[in-house]
Amino acid sequence: MTPIRVLIAEDQEMIREALAALLSFEDDIEVVAQVGRGDEVTPAALASKPDVALLDIEMPGMDGLTAAAALSQASPGTKIVILTTFGRPGYLRRAMEAGASGFVVKDSPADRLARTIRQVLSGQRVIDPELAAAALAEGASPLTPRERDVLAASQDGATIAEIAVALYLSEGTVRNYLSACIQKTGARNRTEALRVAEERGWL
Repeated sequence: MTPIRVLIAEDQEMIREALAALLSFEDDIEVVAQVGRGDEVTPAALASKPDVALLDIEMPGMDGLTAAAALSQASPGTKIVILTTFGRPGYLRRAMEAGASGFVVKDSPADRLARTIRQVLSGQRVIDPELAAAALAEGASPLTPRERDVLAASQDGATIAEIAVALYLSEGTVRNYLSACIQKTGARNRTEALRVAEERGWL
C-alpha cells in the first residue's frame, strides 16, 4: 500500500520532530517534508507533493491560515489540516474559508491526528465537535477585511499616523476604521477591541 505523504509545518522544532516521530509509527503514513515557517509551506509542498499538510497557525514568515490559503491555490490536491494550540471559533471559521479540511487542537489524543489524516484524505471534514458548536454559536467575524487590517496594525502601540503610513490610508480613515472596530467588538478602546478580536480568532 502506498503510504500517505505528509508535510508538517510547525515553528517549534521540538514539537515538529515529535509530530514526525509520532506519525512514523503509523505503517500507512510517511512524513516527506518539515518546515518551520509559513512562507516555506507552498515551496516545500510543490517539491515534496504531500497528500496532507499539517499546518500550525502561529508561525514566522506567514501565519498558518494565510499559508493554507496559498497552498490551497498552488496545490489544490493537497488536503490541509490546521493543528494548533488555539482552539478559537474564529480561527476555525477562517481555516475553513482558507480551504482546510480539518482542524485539530494540539491537546487532542495522539491517535486522533493519524485518524484525522486518513479521514481528510478520504474526503471527509474533521472538526472538533465542541469547537464547531462554539463557532456556529458565535457567528462570523463582524469586522471587514480592512477593519481587521487596521486593528491588527495597531498592535504594539502603533500610533494613528504610523498605521496610516503602513496601510497607505489617511489618518481620518484609520480613526474611522478603529472606531468601527471598537463599536463592533463592544470594547471601550482600541486596546480592548484588539484583545477581544484576538481572543475570538478574528485577526
